[in-house]
Amino acid sequence: RLDGSAADVHGEASALRALGPATRVELPGGVQAWSVTDPGLVRRLLVHPRVSKDAHQHWPALLNGDVPADWPLRVWVDIRTVQTAYGSDHSRLRRPLVPAFAARRVRALAPWIESTTATLLDDLAGAAAAAPDGILDLRAHFASQLPWLTVTALLGLPEDMHDGFHRINDTVFSTNLTAEQAAAVTAEAAPLLRDLLALKSEHPADDIASALVDAHREGLLSEQELADSIWMVLGAGYGTTANLLDHAVVNLLTLPAQLELATSGRVGWDQVVEETLRHQAPVANFMMRFPTEDLFDEMTGLTFSQGDALVINYAAVGRDPGVHGADADHFDITRPTVRDHLAFGHGPNYCLGAELARLEGRIALSALFTRYPDLELAVAPDRLTPLPSIIANGHQEIPVRLEGKPDRWA
Repeated sequence: RLDGSAADVHGEASALRALGPATRVELPGGVQAWSVTDPGLVRRLLVHPRVSKDAHQHWPALLNGDVPADWPLRVWVDIRTVQTAYGSDHSRLRRPLVPAFAARRVRALAPWIESTTATLLDDLAGAAAAAPDGILDLRAHFASQLPWLTVTALLGLPEDMHDGFHRINDTVFSTNLTAEQAAAVTAEAAPLLRDLLALKSEHPADDIASALVDAHREGLLSEQELADSIWMVLGAGYGTTANLLDHAVVNLLTLPAQLELATSGRVGWDQVVEETLRHQAPVANFMMRFPTEDLFDEMTGLTFSQGDALVINYAAVGRDPGVHGADADHFDITRPTVRDHLAFGHGPNYCLGAELARLEGRIALSALFTRYPDLELAVAPDRLTPLPSIIANGHQEIPVRLEGKPDRWA
């Protein structure tokens, strides 16, 4: 059974990988699925024309009523977005989002990201001065702030709506919620979204929310697809990049020799970003996919039955020893296979925001360690608490001192 509190994502992933390329598991809430851990099998499934992401067409357990309406993870199959669409629906839902993440537009964001990063780094000094013992939470003040400000700017979310959307977005990734808690999150989200869509209908702008509203007005998106796409952009653009920055910082502060390679310029920050994506996939598990017919995989000898639920275990894939060697569990920015990961998916399901996340990572990490070269974790790495999510792979807090002390982690 997968641990909904995600206390040991990689220990669990390693155990599953030892059981074979894919293993039957029980998800939080008692739902049965396969956990797919083999990189080659994952690649084949992600491009297979007979593997769907649409539970409402291709998951018999849902269609037959075997999945409870109050299943805590049900939001991940009920949402109607590019992440849960199949065939022509996938192309239709992806189309309005593509312009915002075009390479030219992403590159043009670099000065804004650099300026925003500099402002956040300025603010860190004040936060540390006001904090007891000079210890501040780097995730709250920096690692999550930069991605949040970036994606909300792209989306066109007014500043006075940030707090409400931020609270909902953080909560929805938790996979240890009770059914009542999950229902409360859904209820709170509805009026927030209604207000945003009303604003964008009356005052359109050059942003993703307005583009989605236009697509809805033109009949390209249903009302639910419009609403769910807003939440999808926020979640995908914010939480994943926050987890990337989170783990990069923790690994570099834990391994000074690796940090010195990056800060000296001997290894590029792009290598740091890629090795972090491999070593700590920001999305540990992605739910779900469903064969539209019985599917035999010749390479593994496995057969998936029509309608089986498949969970892609990116945490396990990134540390596969067959791809990355016997030391795959180690963080090494000089590793020759740093780019051979699937953290952003593969094929037609490759993440639209991949290059934006990479850009934010390179800019933020370089600026952080240039500005605060003596940055230090305030606790030992094994005392950091993971997010309670089998989906989002990050820490709840990253306590740091901007100026390290000799008694490291005493």
